[in-house]
Amino acid sequence: MKIRAVTCGLLALVLLGAALATAFVIRDRESELITKRVLSAHAQTGVVLSQGLTHYQLAGPASAPLVVLVHGFSVPAYIWDPTFAALIDHGFQVLRFDLYGRGHSARPRVRYTLDLYSRQLQELLEALHLHQVFTLVGLSMGGPVVTHFANRHPSRIDALVLVDPLVFPPKEYDVWPLTVPLLGEFMAGVYFIPHLAATQADDFFDKTRFPRWNARFTQQMRYRGFRRAILSTVRELVHTDTLGEYAKLGKLDRAVLLIWGKNDPVVPLSDSDKLRELVPRMDFHVIENAGHLSHMEQADAFNLLLFDFLAAHQSAPRLKDAQDQP
Repeated sequence: MKIRAVTCGLLALVLLGAALATAFVIRDRESELITKRVLSAHAQTGVVLSQGLTHYQLAGPASAPLVVLVHGFSVPAYIWDPTFAALIDHGFQVLRFDLYGRGHSARPRVRYTLDLYSRQLQELLEALHLHQVFTLVGLSMGGPVVTHFANRHPSRIDALVLVDPLVFPPKEYDVWPLTVPLLGEFMAGVYFIPHLAATQADDFFDKTRFPRWNARFTQQMRYRGFRRAILSTVRELVHTDTLGEYAKLGKLDRAVLLIWGKNDPVVPLSDSDKLRELVPRMDFHVIENAGHLSHMEQADAFNLLLFDFLAAHQSAPRLKDAQDQP
């Protein structure tokens, strides 16, 4: 009887393992590699940096003030479409790019930390021979990214714009299945990443205005390494001192604009209280009838705030000095 029980138990485990493996394979869409040929097929531009290919777009007069746009946790640089176009129309030079692990940038096997993204931006600026001082704009997780960069390269920055920025990193107990080796990989494959893709439109206050938003997001999931990069980002964010970065920013003599969608379901408006405490001199504005992506839902109101801020705080193009940290 014991032998039969053990045999049945082993058989059940084998069947369960097979079912889980099948579910994992079915959910796995990653079948292609990011290459320059892929970028060319999509009429896009890329440059190879120390950790691999980085997809970017640079437009506008080289003699104009430069604005650099940094996206957030999972949606790549296309999230800046309306802001990118508006800045170009107003005569700015504008740079946006896909962070490693997203969009059409490489997915290196590294730890996805703020330092990785900051170095990516630094190397991209050098590769494109952009040596002038500029305004840096960060959305959601891009908030800590641009703050980290500004704290280490203050001489490069005229001003900083934070849009619905991540203030408090996730707690380990909130994401604990993803932090456990092997279990995290499995959960990311069968639930976390598919759920992330299926609920992208929930970032909006009125998601009916963006019916194809989820479908556009899934296009980047075909490239190998996306799931690994997102999982690493979650694991690293748990141990990231975002509040420490903002506290350092509060001590810098740089103008900061903070814009928040009043109905943000991802990073609640109440989180702005702590951020304003750490960076007390920042300009703060709340946009009505907007969720996590106020720059898209209420583009006119957002752009008015942005252009007024740039007019007041962005100087004519000038070269950086030598105050950067390594």
